[in-house]
Amino acid sequence: MIEEYDKLNIGDQSRDGQVEIVDKDRLCYLVKNVSNGACGIRTISKKILGEFIAYFKIHPHNTAMQARNELSGTSDVDKYEYGYSSTLYKMAKMVINSKEECLFAPQSQSHVKITKSFDNLPLQQIFFGAPGTGKSFFIKEYTKGASVIRTTFHPDSDYSTFVGAYKPIMGEGYIYGAQGPLKENGEEIKEPRITYSFVKQAFLKAYLSAWQKYAGNGENAEPQFLIIEEMNRGNCAQIFGDLFQLLDRNSNSGFSTYPIVADTDLQNEISKAFKKGGEYGLQEDLDIDEAVPDYDGISEAVKNGEVLLLPPNFYIWATMNTSDQSLFPIDSAFKRRWEWRYMKIADAGKGWKILCGKEYCDWWTFVSKINDCIAKETNSDDKKLGYYFCKPSKDSDEISEEMFVGKVLFYLWNDVFKDGDISLFKVSDDASAEISFDAFYGNDNKVNLAAIRKFLVGVVGDNNIKTIDDVPVEVDGDKNGNAIDNTKYSFDGNLRLSKKDLGYNIVMKYINEHRDKTFTELQSDLAFDDTVDNRYRYRGVLARTEDITGSYTPCFGAEQTSSDGIKYKVLTWWNKYNIDFIIKFANTQGWIVDTLTE
Repeated sequence: MIEEYDKLNIGDQSRDGQVEIVDKDRLCYLVKNVSNGACGIRTISKKILGEFIAYFKIHPHNTAMQARNELSGTSDVDKYEYGYSSTLYKMAKMVINSKEECLFAPQSQSHVKITKSFDNLPLQQIFFGAPGTGKSFFIKEYTKGASVIRTTFHPDSDYSTFVGAYKPIMGEGYIYGAQGPLKENGEEIKEPRITYSFVKQAFLKAYLSAWQKYAGNGENAEPQFLIIEEMNRGNCAQIFGDLFQLLDRNSNSGFSTYPIVADTDLQNEISKAFKKGGEYGLQEDLDIDEAVPDYDGISEAVKNGEVLLLPPNFYIWATMNTSDQSLFPIDSAFKRRWEWRYMKIADAGKGWKILCGKEYCDWWTFVSKINDCIAKETNSDDKKLGYYFCKPSKDSDEISEEMFVGKVLFYLWNDVFKDGDISLFKVSDDASAEISFDAFYGNDNKVNLAAIRKFLVGVVGDNNIKTIDDVPVEVDGDKNGNAIDNTKYSFDGNLRLSKKDLGYNIVMKYINEHRDKTFTELQSDLAFDDTVDNRYRYRGVLARTEDITGSYTPCFGAEQTSSDGIKYKVLTWWNKYNIDFIIKFANTQGWIVDTLTE
């Protein structure tokens, strides 16, 4: 059983935002405490926290100071650790009254236990949408810190590659003669030999791991995630086989409603794995006799591998691109056993640019415009581009010309427009010239910049093609380009944000929470002194779209519309000289901004 003092996990915070669990080990918590504008990191003994929990269960209305005075000196723990009584008080309340006092972390930045507080998540869920909408990324970030086993379906996937099967493996065996094993210098001789062994695959590994976590912990068991990428690229009926029946879960308990009988090979492997000393040895006997009504002896049957039954801490999440070709259909009986979550195409606010020589086009502007073209061509959202369809190389916000042609244009040509209206790809001034993909490459097999530019102009218009010289110089460094501050930040579930992304995300969070406000009201709320360097006339965080021209354009991101119909854009030009303004603003809203060190 998990001790009460050990139930807080990394990322958990008090509802007032003053206490957040940063790290933990066997003896202590590392806690960030925010009070009266000051922020500190404190080490809190789990033993003392246990004392405070016990105290406030008996004296729920007493103060932190009363607890400190009565408990200090009553144990062998250094009395000075009781000086953090206010933090201990909040942490104790987070444990005792978790629903009212604790905000559980949606994701964790290290390997920690995630408890029953996450059981409101769908047990079986499919994330679907256009390619590049961030389906896999969302799952990866959300499940970070949890136990995850990942697999990918493809046309050749089947039950054996999903669950497991006997396979030939290379081992060693003795060489036998008429008198038994042959010997050389008194030692028995071995030779390489092919043998057969049961090889566990993703489902079985996740299944065994889930039950191992559930044994002894019950409702407080850590979740086990099985992530299936590209689910509709495989024949689900063939892959799941009789496991399909297990996907029907009891809405109250989370167990499978209908257990199934395991085949002999699978039964033997499960029984062997669950034995003490086995790979997934159960530390305690299963106690699930009430999991399936009218099924006597279910606990022993599961433990011995006689039947298969999904426990309530076993989560199966999958992704599905709606634009994929060569897909297998998924029948309605299979579909109804899953929750479906649509991932909408949206501006991720990264400020990525498509390069074209000494010019560039804003990536989101292109995505928005080309998706309008795709919608007209296909009358569907399936072929549209998501924001993450094409990613710049690491530590860059620039999509190179080669990447743009090879990944984006080739997809548009081959999968979207090839059999329809291809006039968008006409980049030659010769009216009689054939429209072909070859036009985007020269005789030297290098990309044709003129062709790329003409295509971009045809999609976004000439006014959205900017020269690189128009981009303001990065002010994180000095005039010589030195001493650049590469500090990263964590905010609202987003990890390793640059200053540019942090500022933009904070502003957008406020806007999204106050969509009822007029432009003037929003502009007033987000008005800070010297937000933008004095060299630029726009000093506010929000500016009317019509007022943003020329070299100021790169300083602002995606267009928004206020409740009174005003079109405006949001500042993206945050740097080491103005980032403190927006961080202080976030703090006034009760939002936590973590500064990360390299």
